[in-house]
Amino acid sequence: MAKLKWGMIGGGEGSQIGPAHRLGAQADGLFEFAAGALDHRADIGRDYARRLGVAADRAYGDWQEMLAGERDRPDKVDLVTVATPNSTHFEITKAFLEAGFNVLCEKPMTMQVDEGEEIVKVAKATGKICAVNYCYSAYPMVRQARAMVQAGEIGKVRLVVTNFSHGHHGDAADADNPRVRWRYDPAMAGVSGQFADCGIHALHMASFICNDEVATLSADFASTIPSRVLEDDAMVNFRLSRGTVGRLWTSSVAIGRQHGFDIQVFGETGGLRWQSEQPNQLIYTPVGGRTQIIEKGEAGLHADAQRLSRVSIAHPEGFPLAVANIYCDLADAIRGEVRDGLPNSSDGVRSMAAVHTAVASAKNQGAWMDARPPMFR
Repeated sequence: MAKLKWGMIGGGEGSQIGPAHRLGAQADGLFEFAAGALDHRADIGRDYARRLGVAADRAYGDWQEMLAGERDRPDKVDLVTVATPNSTHFEITKAFLEAGFNVLCEKPMTMQVDEGEEIVKVAKATGKICAVNYCYSAYPMVRQARAMVQAGEIGKVRLVVTNFSHGHHGDAADADNPRVRWRYDPAMAGVSGQFADCGIHALHMASFICNDEVATLSADFASTIPSRVLEDDAMVNFRLSRGTVGRLWTSSVAIGRQHGFDIQVFGETGGLRWQSEQPNQLIYTPVGGRTQIIEKGEAGLHADAQRLSRVSIAHPEGFPLAVANIYCDLADAIRGEVRDGLPNSSDGVRSMAAVHTAVASAKNQGAWMDARPPMFR
């Protein structure tokens, strides 16, 4: 089977997320890295793309040049990844969708809810895929948890508790570091800091495993370092549409926590727990029974967990291979085999609606509010 052609915008040399995408896209031999506009500095971006093996005529100076160069090629890219600063996601994603390209956009898909709704409409009108990189949902044991919930193995879900809390921005002396400061600056980060950065991963995970959507929420935000305009700690209570109770904590000042992303799902007949720092294991406790450890790669897993496990039991598969699983699902979808777990533009706009609702709730002393985008109410 011929490789699909892949292009990337952003994710240049020194980028945090760029290497994960390049490893992920090419891990299974499904995509060829064919085109790129990797840096806002045109010459540096072109040079880096060429060093990564991209042909000189497809190493572009910016995304507009890439769009013009790829649009009419007979061998144009099948998928474009958008890994640029948040404020540019909407414009670039919309332009490539309208030009007939499939797109994988880094989160947040947009900065505003109405922009997200427009992306949903454009994707539907063009018939093109718009996926969002909620890559933690692609770990094999997260897929196992989702499958167990859907199969009724823990009964009706009563409660989901999730958090994404680290301490890497907890040093007040480092608050003016440019790599840290922008995350709490509304001019660059938008309306929310930590919740929009990390909390929406946790919120999406709750929806994903429970196969349900956030309906209402109540939020409390805090800027524990006074110089920060946006929050560095947030507590969000939420309800899913079928009545499941949700609790979410996210923080960047939890000194001693490293990655700190985990989720617990409690049903009528059992409970599940998954931690990103131990991603190969899913903890399962049936009501009245013993706690069990379900291992990635063992016999008897649900099909989606088996499909996305590459190496044998007891060998770790880390973050880049979770990203690779998103690209596996994208390759299938581009070829016409739609995968149930692929996060799409609807997930993107729901996340942004939740962010804006949480901001409004926090400003209104934690009032409960409708968290759905207008188009889904």
